Amino acid sequence: MKIEGRTFIVSGGASGLGRACVDDICSRGGYAAILDMNEELAEEAVRGIGGGKAKFFEANVLETESIASAVKGALAWVKETGKEVGGVIAAAGVSTPAKIIDRNLNPFSLDDFDFVMNVNVRGTIDLVRQVVPHMAASTPADKDGERGIIVMVSSSAAFDGQPGQVAYAASKGAIRSLTLPLTRDLARYGIRVVTVAPSIFDSRMTAMMSDKVRASLTRVMEFPLRPGQPHEFAQLVTQSIENIMLNGVVLRLDGGMRMPSKM
Repeated sequence: MKIEGRTFIVSGGASGLGRACVDDICSRGGYAAILDMNEELAEEAVRGIGGGKAKFFEANVLETESIASAVKGALAWVKETGKEVGGVIAAAGVSTPAKIIDRNLNPFSLDDFDFVMNVNVRGTIDLVRQVVPHMAASTPADKDGERGIIVMVSSSAAFDGQPGQVAYAASKGAIRSLTLPLTRDLARYGIRVVTVAPSIFDSRMTAMMSDKVRASLTRVMEFPLRPGQPHEFAQLVTQSIENIMLNGVVLRLDGGMRMPSKM
């Protein structure tokens, strides 16, 4: 699908990997509806992109009603601009590291587990399910009958999660696992599904890592010996949008990195 002249709904689009996707899409002639909770960062992105090519819609992916309101606003904007929806990029995500039991043999908090699962899995599916009815009813973009794409974000943790990543790995493993059934559900409508599974990328989440942890991670990298850059993630997303043969696949974006059980 051509990005130019199409609108992409990006959750978590105000910062990190989501913001990089917004920037890349808009630089290629596309439009971006930024769904996020951080109004300040989102409005900064809208101003930086300029040209009326991006617009902010406040959304808390933990709340169905909040997503519904944001999607309604985004679709109204699409109708106003005439730039049909080309896809959803579900980039909102969180991590709350904790081992299943601590050194005193106390189990971790189920509230924290539920928070991670609800943002990363429920929030992703809730957004997708609310947008795809509109996409499925839209006019195909080409002779193949393509109507759009869903891009989801998994993680290398879905394949080789680390100690303390039970919640995060479970959530990203769920995204990895639902990629194919979602592809099969949407194939008849000409909607593709691609999941990207990045390793360590520079983002607000990884910025919280200590120097010791960061050094440990660098030691197990293959090449390049550095975290990925947000624009490199965005580049794969835009390639996924443009290449119609990418469908039903989980793409590891990790420079060959495989996480060991102990650092």
